Amino acid sequence: MDYNMDAGWQLHPIGGDTGQAYMGTKDDQRIFLKKNSSPFLAALSSEGITAKLIWTRRSTSGDILTAQEWLEGRTLKADEMGQEAIIQLLKQVHGSKKLLNMLEQVQGPSYEPRHFINLYKSNLHRDLVSHTWLNRVLEYLEDTQELIASNERTVCHGDLNHKNFLNAPTGELYLVDWENVRIADPISDMTYILSRYIPLDQWQEWFDQYGLRLTDDVYHRVEWYTLINLMLAIKQNHFEGRLFAVNKHILLMKQIYEQRSILGHPDEQ
Repeated sequence: MDYNMDAGWQLHPIGGDTGQAYMGTKDDQRIFLKKNSSPFLAALSSEGITAKLIWTRRSTSGDILTAQEWLEGRTLKADEMGQEAIIQLLKQVHGSKKLLNMLEQVQGPSYEPRHFINLYKSNLHRDLVSHTWLNRVLEYLEDTQELIASNERTVCHGDLNHKNFLNAPTGELYLVDWENVRIADPISDMTYILSRYIPLDQWQEWFDQYGLRLTDDVYHRVEWYTLINLMLAIKQNHFEGRLFAVNKHILLMKQIYEQRSILGHPDEQ
C-alpha cells in the first residue's frame, strides 16, 4: 500500500491487522502511523494532550496518514485511574476554547442526552432488551433527559478507558484514541471515569480536585450521566461476556437509581 513515505520505511500493523494503525520503522527510527485520523489531532498535539504530530500526508488512494512521535510509555491500569494527573488532563481538555473551536470547525459531532440513549439502544442484545430493571432505568432516563440538558458544551473524549491513557518515560500523561470525540456536557466524560473506576465514597473528593461545585443542577446532571454511562458499560461488558463486570455495574446503578432526585423519589422503587 502506497503511503507516499520515503524509501526504507517498514510498516508493522498495531492492534491486529486492521489496516488503520502502524508502527513505522527505518534504521533506529520509529513513528506511530494512523490512517484517516481526525484533523482535530493537530490541535490535540499542539496542546500537549497527545503525542507530537510529525506530519500529515495524503496517499495516492486518497487516505490521510498521520505520523506521530513514538512513545515507549505504558498504558495505565484500572487501579491507577484515581490519580490527580488524570483529573487535571481532563480539566485541560474540557477547558480549552482552542480545542472546542477547532472541533466545531471540522464539524465534530454534538451530543445531547438523547444521543447517549440512542447509543445504548442501538444494536442492543435481546437479553438486555427484555431486562426489566434496565428498562425501568431507561424509562427514567428518557423521562428526564430534557430536564438535565445543559448549555455547558465542551470537547469530550468519549472513551476514557484506562488503556487510552499513556504514561511517557519523561513523566507526561497523554490521552490517546480520539475516535469518539464529541461536543457534549463535560459531566458525561467525568461520570465515565467515576462510574467505572472510582469508589462512590471518593466521588466528592474527585469533584473537589476537578473544581466542580455540586449545585442541584450539577448533581442532577451527574446522576443522569452516571446512569447512562453505567447502561453503556453494561451493554459493552455483556457483549464481551464479562458478566462479573455487568453485575458490578448493575449494583452501582441500583444504588444511584434508588437515590435519584431529578423527579424526586417516586413511590415505586
